[in-house]
Amino acid sequence: MSRWSTEIEEELALLLRDWLKHQGRTQADLRKSLQAMSTRMPSLLEVLQKEYSLGGLPKLAARLCSIEDEWSRNIPHSEEKGKPSDPFGQLDLLLQEIRHDCDG
Repeated sequence: MSRWSTEIEEELALLLRDWLKHQGRTQADLRKSLQAMSTRMPSLLEVLQKEYSLGGLPKLAARLCSIEDEWSRNIPHSEEKGKPSDPFGQLDLLLQEIRHDCDG
């Protein structure tokens, strides 16, 4: 098993962002599933690093697969709260409002 490295961490962070967007989930949803201390990516990666140290990439992948399975059996949290499922949608709306205010 290779050791945890900055390269693994960076690739995993990119993978997680894409995965969350594809799942219509947020870092807050992942924090809840991982029982991490914070929604910030370094905190999420810290939990995943512990999984990696216990069993390498297979253990890490199994944990993420179990989370995806858990999510697939439930309605996405963002839809339950009436929020758009795109985690970046709110930023887009804010940017549009700023542009509109500047133009007007």
